[in-house]
Amino acid sequence: MANAATTVGDHLRAWRRRRRMSQLDLAVDAEISTRHLSFVESGRSQPSREMLLHLAERLAVPLRDRNLLLVSAGYAPVFAERPLGDPALASARKAIELVLKGHEPYPALAIDRHWTLLEANSAVAPLLAGADPALLKPPVNVLRLSLHPSGLAPRIANLPEWRAHLFERLRKQIDISADPVLMALLEELRALPVPQSRRPPPSTSGYAGVVVPLQLVTEAGVLSFLSTTTVFGTPVEITLSEIALESFFPADRGTADALQRLSARASAADLKFLQQLQQPRLGISNRKAALES
Repeated sequence: MANAATTVGDHLRAWRRRRRMSQLDLAVDAEISTRHLSFVESGRSQPSREMLLHLAERLAVPLRDRNLLLVSAGYAPVFAERPLGDPALASARKAIELVLKGHEPYPALAIDRHWTLLEANSAVAPLLAGADPALLKPPVNVLRLSLHPSGLAPRIANLPEWRAHLFERLRKQIDISADPVLMALLEELRALPVPQSRRPPPSTSGYAGVVVPLQLVTEAGVLSFLSTTTVFGTPVEITLSEIALESFFPADRGTADALQRLSARASAADLKFLQQLQQPRLGISNRKAALES
């Protein structure tokens, strides 16, 4: 988005149009005059820093891009971006660790805005069996790993349905962020060949109109999952604002029982494998889990 505009007015206009708002819509929402907004967008009026932040809030501009708005108007950035290993984010790292660990024996993972794996709990390791090691070298892109024919795709029993679901999520994320990296990722994923399964497609009628399940073929049988996404509620720091926790819940009793059995068989090798997948910058480790195993 930053490369498509050069002035603060260009930036604001681009975000307003992306949100499908007229000048009148935004002016009413922001409680300013349409004339003032028009002058800001045309460059005839210089907005204050407070006005820019107010408009960015009404337009739901991501924090990273709010900084770009400020810089384009000659102001200093307001929102800090720290590595997740920074001491200032220790409480956030602990929160992530507690959520992931507390979700076991069900799988959960933390990703950044580009779907790069940051951290995963011990329940994830058994589900990655058979994936090409090249796809598991950090940085691991979760979507690429899921849809690549050398990744999980051949073992996703309802691949067409799950693939369409992931594409829709990615398109919505692009619509919100205008992130060129995500745009390129979507095109890459669309171009991947879709493995043809020899298995009859599983029934998902039990979820019709409610959720799209993930149905994964494993050594423990076909496991069915429902997924949820968790984000930090009130972040004012860029790194935290771009982290999402993906949690998978068993969709049936058979899956819940199978995950309990897999958890009981978890080994130190599984934990070491997970640590190798994760981004070093996160600063969270599974040392506690390793001691408990």
